[in-house]
Amino acid sequence: MKNKINLRLAGIAILAVLSTLLAITLVYYGLFQRQIRNDLAVSAKLLKDTHYFESADINPANIDLSTNTSELRVTWIASDGTVLYDNDASASGLANHLDRPEIIDAFNNGVGEIVRQSDTMKQNTFYYAILLDNGTVLRVATNAQSLPAIFMSVAPVVALLILLIMAICIALSHLLTRQLIKPIEEMADNLSDSDLQSPYRELDPFAEKLRLQHADVLSAAKARQDFTANVSHELKTPLTAIVGYAELLEGDMVLEDKKHHLYEEIEKNAKRLLSLINDIIRLSELDKERSPIFEEINLAEIAKDAVNMLEVNAKQRNIELTLEATQTYIHGNREMMRELIENLVQNAIRYNNPGGKVEVIINNTDGPKLIVKDNGIGIPDADQKRVFERFYRVDKSRSKATGGTGLGLAIVKHIVDLHDARITLDSKLNVGTTMTVYF
Repeated sequence: MKNKINLRLAGIAILAVLSTLLAITLVYYGLFQRQIRNDLAVSAKLLKDTHYFESADINPANIDLSTNTSELRVTWIASDGTVLYDNDASASGLANHLDRPEIIDAFNNGVGEIVRQSDTMKQNTFYYAILLDNGTVLRVATNAQSLPAIFMSVAPVVALLILLIMAICIALSHLLTRQLIKPIEEMADNLSDSDLQSPYRELDPFAEKLRLQHADVLSAAKARQDFTANVSHELKTPLTAIVGYAELLEGDMVLEDKKHHLYEEIEKNAKRLLSLINDIIRLSELDKERSPIFEEINLAEIAKDAVNMLEVNAKQRNIELTLEATQTYIHGNREMMRELIENLVQNAIRYNNPGGKVEVIINNTDGPKLIVKDNGIGIPDADQKRVFERFYRVDKSRSKATGGTGLGLAIVKHIVDLHDARITLDSKLNVGTTMTVYF
């Protein structure tokens, strides 16, 4: 970035110098040409006012203007275009001038002027012709350098000037770039400092977005670290139990009547391990899935299937499971909705008391919504903000005893976010919990 800014500043400076030089040269060359024309006009009028070329007895052969007008060419032309006198060449050797534009203008308008360029492009010849009272024309001329010739003559000085300005501009651009970038670099190094102000007002939205992204990255990194640590711990617990029970059985250190219990414990921990792995894989899939296939689905039908499937589980725990649903359609993913309802209902069953009740309500009052309500153990106020975190459990001992992995509500939150929905929690300790999803 610094190199680009330096190069662009240096390029702009060089372009500005060349443009200014060209503009000034053109302006001054125009003034120079005007001055030459004015000088020629003055010289021609002075010669006319002397009436020297209008004397009746003047002899062109005796006219001699070469000594005191060496930088001014004077030509005297008769009314028929014949050259009567020229102080720079023999008049007899010069062609008829009646076809010259400045001569034609002088005969027609009293004065005429023109600039002719030499073949080598190095010099321009300025002509000014004036009509005398006796019907002849007096023309004066002088040579001056052409614009290309002037450029070539000053080229070494211009090149040296450009090199000098380039050096100054590059040095200044480095200084300005450093001063411009330094506050931005300081801001980048202190993104975590919320009190640090952006160096330029125009960067305020950008700086705020960077801070938010930086905070999100840090939060995501911490979440990954926590997730890795939690996964390791959660997988280690059932594996350790399985290995321990297997070693006891292998060493024949358990009485015969206790072996069946160990087999049951191994099976329980193996199932728990399988549930953990399945939930971890599912979360990983949801993390990657950004554009699930959506269609028009009936929440009531999906909820009915989920409740029918979980009814056996509810009866085993002596929980009454009911469904109250009206035909409610949303735009969503069928499998994800089934998974969402199952997780919410399983949670309500798992954290309930024997003889408790779980209600599943689907309606379209004030928009489509899903309500899962129980009269179970409830959630303490201090834990309610964290229940959707991965592996977070309100009652760890109860969760493990009932087969909970601590990932069910994390999966629910993922599915809710993918559907641009919103989930709320209303819970009181030892009273019950209500989860509501607004679509």
